[in-house]
Amino acid sequence: MKLICSKANLLKGVNIVSKAVPSKTTMSILECILIDASASEIKFTANDMELGIETIVEGEILEKGIVAIDAKVFSEIVRKLPDNDVTIDTDSNYQISITCEKANFHISGKSGEDFSYLPYIEKTDFISLSQFTLKEVIRQTIFSIADNDNNKLMTGELFEIHNNEFKVVSLDGHRISIRKIELKDSYPDRKVIVPGKSLQEVSKILSGETDEEVRIFFTGNHIVFEFDNTMVVSRLIEGEYFKINQMLSSDYETKFVINKKELLSCIDRATLLVKEGDKKPIIFRITDEDMEISINSQLGSMKEEIDIQKEGKDILIGFNPKFLIDALRVIDDENITIYMVNPKAPCYIRDDEQKYIYLILPVNFNASAN
Repeated sequence: MKLICSKANLLKGVNIVSKAVPSKTTMSILECILIDASASEIKFTANDMELGIETIVEGEILEKGIVAIDAKVFSEIVRKLPDNDVTIDTDSNYQISITCEKANFHISGKSGEDFSYLPYIEKTDFISLSQFTLKEVIRQTIFSIADNDNNKLMTGELFEIHNNEFKVVSLDGHRISIRKIELKDSYPDRKVIVPGKSLQEVSKILSGETDEEVRIFFTGNHIVFEFDNTMVVSRLIEGEYFKINQMLSSDYETKFVINKKELLSCIDRATLLVKEGDKKPIIFRITDEDMEISINSQLGSMKEEIDIQKEGKDILIGFNPKFLIDALRVIDDENITIYMVNPKAPCYIRDDEQKYIYLILPVNFNASAN
């Protein structure tokens, strides 16, 4: 095999597929990137058996061939080469020569035959949306997946399609995030659970352009994202997702409208007095006139008042400030509406059309100390 590619194209290809190279594995072949120039295109592939990424790299094929190359070594070499054309040459024993200007590396490769290829996917059942929309939907929900494997379902996000509505749900036992998107076309109903890790990697690769499309294909066990000459294949999480609708309620005793930026800034300031790992709640005292936000910690205390437009009862309620900050950061509206029932029931941040819903459980606190 012999190829010529620009350093920029090589680096782009390596950066994309490296996201599917496992950090720890007992199978050394999985630590490799497969360079496949056996047909008319140069394809880079990496696969950790849960997530696989394939991308087409622009370049010239002088001699066709296929080889697997250690991803870490290859990535570091390409990164530090001069900004010029790079020649990659392999012999029949999978010895690889990488040349750029006066730099010449010789490293050992592996047979491409041993590589775990991506599963074949029947590309019939799919939806289409803009890269910008998908990137935003992931950003606005991914923070509330669980970060441990105690409950596998919580480490993924629910993708639910009904007619022309695309709903994405994540939860971790303390909060729920829901985003609903209107698609241009109607599609058959579908529900799948996509690993959060896969979505985080997809989000990093997406350009986020509004006029660039991404097609999402579904099979029984896999989901495929196809965009910009790149294909990302992820295993789905098996199981029945939580019955989210049973967890949601439209009842409320207190409802108020508040400026999102003011609220976020205020909570941000309050957390200056919370040490990392310290679980001090932030307290909302909501009355007809305004909302008082306060926090007490070993470092000190803070109180601040914010104007609100309120309907319903006064309420004193406490929250984990991080959960509020996470939700507020991803909402784009200038003003938001928050719904509460009582100090022990979930609060909801949602817009009128319910395109976004953020449910956050309150925390217990000593009312006499606040």
